[in-house]
Amino acid sequence: MDELLAVVAELGLELHPDRVRVVASKIEGLGSVEQFTLARPAFGPNADKALITKFGQAWHGADSMSPRDVATALRGASATAVEQQRRGSVELTWTGPSSGQVPVRHTEQVLLEVINAAQRRLFIVSFVAYQVQSIGKALTEAAERGVQIDVLLESSTAHGGKVDHDSAEAMRKLVPSARLFAWSAHEKGAADQYPGVVHAKCAVADGRVAFITSANLTSAAMERNMELGVLVTGGNIPEELHDHLEALIVTKVLEPIRPAI
Repeated sequence: MDELLAVVAELGLELHPDRVRVVASKIEGLGSVEQFTLARPAFGPNADKALITKFGQAWHGADSMSPRDVATALRGASATAVEQQRRGSVELTWTGPSSGQVPVRHTEQVLLEVINAAQRRLFIVSFVAYQVQSIGKALTEAAERGVQIDVLLESSTAHGGKVDHDSAEAMRKLVPSARLFAWSAHEKGAADQYPGVVHAKCAVADGRVAFITSANLTSAAMERNMELGVLVTGGNIPEELHDHLEALIVTKVLEPIRPAI
């Protein structure tokens, strides 16, 4: 029975809740596990056939579970998966030497995933940005599919910031439609004091998925440095992060970076 419940849990994660409802209703109407083949079409044409076969075999190995029992288990697994998604999940990301003990995802891979997931809006924050070909390509493709891209960067030294490289101009050439922002010099602090800098690094797509990382948008950060981050999917954190960044624009803490003349 443990094997069956494990497969049911997989199906709860794999299938859309609407599909689970259809499958559960069909299974509930069966006379016994011997009629399982009659329920296979209910899984739909795109379902994982190997997983469905595994489910049928596991049920045959636990035939004390009635069709009603299995249908109830499927509904419970689906409801649990939906609740898990609502609460959100967190994954560790890492660039650098591997310990071989803990599975972690690579920084560049995760950042590309966030950019590619964006359908409406994408907000990226970095101290500096240059020489990241794969990220540039993904941003260009996002812009082409109509995503509004906002990027907050540290100003160059020519504009009162702490970066010699003009990341804003490089980003503007790469993604002309992106809205570029800097921390307002007035908000950073008095000129006779050490001003603050944009040291945060993150990317948030559609208020659904957020990547919070130590990595800048540079080839060194993506490939050579030791960088640590977390990918947050679902829950309230991605939306809160995007709302916070948008509020900084509305309150003029962040100001648009004007094109160089």
